[in-house]
Amino acid sequence: MRRRRTLAVVAASLLAWVLAATSLAATAAEFGRDRIEIVSQAGARHPFEVEVAATPEQLAQGLMFRDRLPAEGGMLFDFGRVQPVAMWMKNTLIPLDMLFIAADGRVIFIAERTVPHSLAAIGPGEPVRAVLEINGGTAHRLGLRPGDRVRHRLFGGF
Repeated sequence: MRRRRTLAVVAASLLAWVLAATSLAATAAEFGRDRIEIVSQAGARHPFEVEVAATPEQLAQGLMFRDRLPAEGGMLFDFGRVQPVAMWMKNTLIPLDMLFIAADGRVIFIAERTVPHSLAAIGPGEPVRAVLEINGGTAHRLGLRPGDRVRHRLFGGF
């Protein structure tokens, strides 16, 4: 009898874990995918394949609970209009670089190697249209700087 109860608890726990994992996968699958390109002031071009977060639910979810991100992948947060924005790393498992982008596609601020799980507000202190999150250290590796341009349909590119 005790063994059956233990097996039932283990089975219920396993089922709950599978349902939670499936729910997270389904949430991630709801993000649209798109291509962007970051063009440095020196003219270097860096393509990325990104997920696009545009709905309130997607903006809230972001890259939380992800344990990896493709090397040239990322997430573009489209806030729909220029507005003050602050990001945080709650429930984010990997370090990220955050590029804060003006309405014309110009990068105005870069927060490099943000700290996983941190509740600290991260932002430029001025309104932006979008934020691009990429793997931590990528901005440094590629030599990205404020003033670089992000080419995407949100900013009149592609």
